[in-house]
Amino acid sequence: MTPADLSRSVVRAVRRAVEDGELPAGAVVPERVVVERTRPGGVGDYASPVAFGVAKGAGVAPRGVAEVLAPRLADLSGIERVEVTGAGFLNFVLAASPVGELVRTVRERGARYGFTSDGVFDAPDLPDTPLAPGSALREGVVSRAVLRIERSQGRVGEPGRPLAVAPVAKRDGDVLAAHGPDAAAWAALAAPAQETPVFPGWLLVQDESSEFFRVRYAHARARALTRNAGQLGFRGDPGEGDPADSSDSADPADLRADALLGALADYPLVLEAAAHHRAPERLVRHLVVLADALLDFQYAVLPKGDEKPSAAHRARLALAEAAGTVLAGGLALLGIDAPDHL
Repeated sequence: MTPADLSRSVVRAVRRAVEDGELPAGAVVPERVVVERTRPGGVGDYASPVAFGVAKGAGVAPRGVAEVLAPRLADLSGIERVEVTGAGFLNFVLAASPVGELVRTVRERGARYGFTSDGVFDAPDLPDTPLAPGSALREGVVSRAVLRIERSQGRVGEPGRPLAVAPVAKRDGDVLAAHGPDAAAWAALAAPAQETPVFPGWLLVQDESSEFFRVRYAHARARALTRNAGQLGFRGDPGEGDPADSSDSADPADLRADALLGALADYPLVLEAAAHHRAPERLVRHLVVLADALLDFQYAVLPKGDEKPSAAHRARLALAEAAGTVLAGGLALLGIDAPDHL
């Protein structure tokens, strides 16, 4: 179960609890539910404060709402158990699923991984015409990205909602000429729409001190790993095992694989939240997290020295390729190119 699946499952559980009379008829069924990674010291993999919002209309304590929802959710496939903590927080422990299952899903969906079943890539209401310099640049970049992200989540009927977008500051001059369209778009999208964007000097720096460079470089590295593996005579294969293939849970390769898998698993939830809040900066931030995890993991992918390619190497390559695919898809939603060579 992905985090986005979990969010939708909680919405259904609230609705059915109201329909079945376990929650009062006045309880408000939310359109979406916030599900986020459990914070340090918390319980399980993910947590949600949904009970607090539902309780306001239900006339009952949040903990009472959570205790109604917990057994309904605990019976779902993909959830190992649900615990209620504090005043009414729902905490989820997801059932372990084969690593290969997530990687295969990414390989099957390609750049549409994280989209809803009715999600689409195109944004016909905002033709992809060249960006105009000046004050209109930011509005064009942000509006197009928001519409693409919304459409990825099946929100095809909402392009007319107004979106307040702060323009590029006059002091920054012609950012298209100074930084190029991709770097300018990245900076324009990195800040919340209502805030004035910043165009730092590192935008065009070609090293890992630049977040923009790291994201595109990580994608290029994933492509390079595929080419290098081909020269060694093997291809990526998710298989059924652990990409790190280590019995030591503290092994650096294990930890790096876990970080990369976590970033991949969270991507659908990030897209859903970015669409709901009309906040492409959420996607920008997550692409940096994903890129950094891939750049840390890349050194464990290929055989070293006299090593022969093994099932573990094929699984690691498949994981790195999946991360590259998601980076390319995320950049495409932002309207930014993902080159194979950098």
